[in-house]
Parts: sequence; structure tokens; C-alpha cells
Amino acid sequence: MITSPRLRYAAPRAGAAFLMMITLNGCDSAGAGGAAPTASGGDLSLFQDVLRQVEKSYVEPVSDSDLVKDALKGMLTRLDPHSDYMDQEQYEQMTAVTRGQFGGIGVELTLESRVPEVIAPIDGTPAADAGIEPGDRISKIDAQSTTGMDVEEIVKRLRGAPGTRVTLTVSRNDRPPFEVTLSRAIIHVVSVKSDLKGDNIGYVRIAAFTESTARELATAIGRLKDRARGRLNGLILDLRNDPGGLLDAAVEVAGDFTDGGVVVTTRGRTGQDDHVYRAPATGDLVRGTPIVVLINSASEIVAGALQDHHRATVMGTRSFGKGSVQTIIPLDGQGALRLTTALYYTPSGRSIQGQGIAPDIVVGLPKNQQVANAVVTYESDLYRALKNTGPLALGSGTHAAGPLRADTTEAAQHPIKPLIIGTSNDAQFAAALDYLQKAVRREVGIHG
Repeated sequence: MITSPRLRYAAPRAGAAFLMMITLNGCDSAGAGGAAPTASGGDLSLFQDVLRQVEKSYVEPVSDSDLVKDALKGMLTRLDPHSDYMDQEQYEQMTAVTRGQFGGIGVELTLESRVPEVIAPIDGTPAADAGIEPGDRISKIDAQSTTGMDVEEIVKRLRGAPGTRVTLTVSRNDRPPFEVTLSRAIIHVVSVKSDLKGDNIGYVRIAAFTESTARELATAIGRLKDRARGRLNGLILDLRNDPGGLLDAAVEVAGDFTDGGVVVTTRGRTGQDDHVYRAPATGDLVRGTPIVVLINSASEIVAGALQDHHRATVMGTRSFGKGSVQTIIPLDGQGALRLTTALYYTPSGRSIQGQGIAPDIVVGLPKNQQVANAVVTYESDLYRALKNTGPLALGSGTHAAGPLRADTTEAAQHPIKPLIIGTSNDAQFAAALDYLQKAVRREVGIHG
């Protein structure tokens, strides 16, 4: 029986990447009751036979609980790149992250060739302050090799009480391996940052979708309006390098820029996970203000919704292409599952699974702003990634859009250096600002 509410999770890189931060799901393993079919009984007997053989004959003692946990992980991770099992400790870590606070060093990692590789440090954390960069490979943690180490063990070694120290051995393409010692800290995830730019154009960056994101966004926009004396001439919504998070948070953010209408639709196998998420009828916090959304690999629900509603101009590079939703189903004190339960569709019925969202205006990165030793991967590159099943069949009078305009000829993309995001050296930000400033001048010319 499910012992706590399900959480829906729509991180673009779940499975392909994890956060030190970490967000996970769980599910009840009990059936609906009644005798199991013969085939299932035989399969379970096979599992028990193997378990006994390993316990009896393996060269070193292994506990049955460890074997069962690893078996669950193996079963789920073979389904698709985003399903997984987590034990109780990992599940509790996940819930701390979605609340916007956890202990550690503050890095987002992926496993690359069985070695943890930095996707990005989290702003204002020990990792960021120490100069850890995207593309850095952590070859050792406290002198222990990380090669072949699983995600949970890496998390366990990097996390710890605030003030304790951890030494990383880092490999970076342009220099020999080096050590860096960090003091762990409580990581407060500030998911929204903002600033007012020239011509009263607001800039808002969303770093992750947590429980507090919508509240932080409303506060940030209120402050921008105050600074602009009530008149924002434009808004740049920067979703680049956002590793994702809670589906509900993404829906709330999209609803803050639209007045009514569908934000996203989910469809599962049995109908239990079929939902239509809508924006409030008068939800737009910057009604009438032109918006540019900056994307690279992430935040496809928000970008897709605003693009379909013609509420924003999407700029940047093609997104990651993860069109599936993971449900966090807690077990009774035994951890949780992160299970892929549905596909999601943009308001016009588009599936972005394996294709991504193509920007309205493509703006690439100059080489000097790229992390040269890290190449962006896409959902379609992942082993066992789900196939795109086509657009959603919508009701009468509504026309589903065709496939997204994925540019299959584009060169390999490299992530943006996180320290230049939103600065004067950021070419994509500069292009968005220029686009809106020209719109302001045209408006002044018309009414002047």
C-alpha cells in the first residue's frame, strides 16, 4: 500500500544525471492480492535460488538486504534511463532537496564512463567557490577511486555534516590531476535570481524547480516591477543549465506567464496518470510584457508551454528531449521508486521525447564561452531511451502540431560556462537583451 502522496518529477536529465541535490521516487511492491501466476512463482523461485547461491558461495559475505536492493536497482534501471530504486536514506535526501536545502558540497554530476563528471556547480556553494568547473572528473574522493562507484556511494561520500572536509582528486583536460579540499556546508538552493537590465528589461534565472520556486519567482517579479516603477518593458526568463525538478513547480512557473489554457498534458498506460495541467485564468504576472525564454538542454515544460501559447520567443539551442514523467512512489519505510509512469505533451499536443524543443531563434555559443571538455548529450543518445510515439490526439476542433523542428544537422553542443551566465560576456543573454531592446525602441517609435 502506498504510504504517502506521489510526487511527479520531470527533470530533463534524471537518470542521465543526478544532483547532490538528488530527487527520487518510490512505489509499493505489493500486488493487488490473490495467488501469483505460475510463471511469476517460477521467476521468484529462480530469484531465490540465485540469492541463496550467492549468499552461500560468493567469495565474501554479502547480506541479503544488499542483494535485494541491488536487484531492485538493476530491474528498474533496465527499464529506461530514468527509472530507479532508492533506499530510505536516499529517499530522505531527495525530499530534503525538493524543499530546497541539503548538506554537501553543491555539485550536479553525471556518470561518464563510470566516473563522476561535473555538469555544473551550484551557485554559492563550496564547489563553486573552489572553482570546480563543468566537465571536471572526480577521480578520487578522500583518496578512494570513484571508478565504478555507484551513484549512492558517491553521494554518501560527498555529503556530510557542515564543517567537515572532503578532498577531491580532479581531472581536467587542460592540466594534470589536482586535489582540492572542500568544507561541507548546508546547501540552500536559491532557485530564482533576478536583476533589472537596461531599458527596464527584467532578467530572471531559474536554477531548479523546487517547492519554493513559484513563490521565489513571484517575489522576484514584484521586486523588478518596483525597481522599474511599475513598468517592465521586457523580461528574459533564463532556463539554461536548469537540471529540472518537480512537475508541479514547472506548471506553476508556466502559469505565472499565461492567462489560462493548458500548460502540459500527461498520458500513462492505464489512465491513472492521465492529467491535464492548466494555468489560472488570470495568472500572468507580467501581462502585456514581451518575454524571451533562453534554453539549452533543460526546462522543456515551461519553454514548450510558452512557445505553444505564443507568449514568449524561445532563443538558444535545442533542448534535451526528455518527454517522460517520473512518479515518486514511497514504500513503507523501505525507500521509494522513481518510476516512469507517463509521457507529457505540450499544449498543442507535441511530444518532445527524443526530439527536444527547437528555439524560435537559434543562438549558439562562441567557443570562448563553452566548456570545451564537456559535450551536451541528448535523450536520444541514452541507452533504452523511450521512443517518440507521435503527437497527442486532441479533441474535436483542436489540431495537434507535427514533430518539433529538431535540427539534426547541428554540430555537437558544449555547455555554457556557468560563471558567465547572465553577465555582459554571455552572448546568448546579450542576444535576448538586444532583441527586447529593439522591440522597446520600435514601440517608442510607433507611439512617439
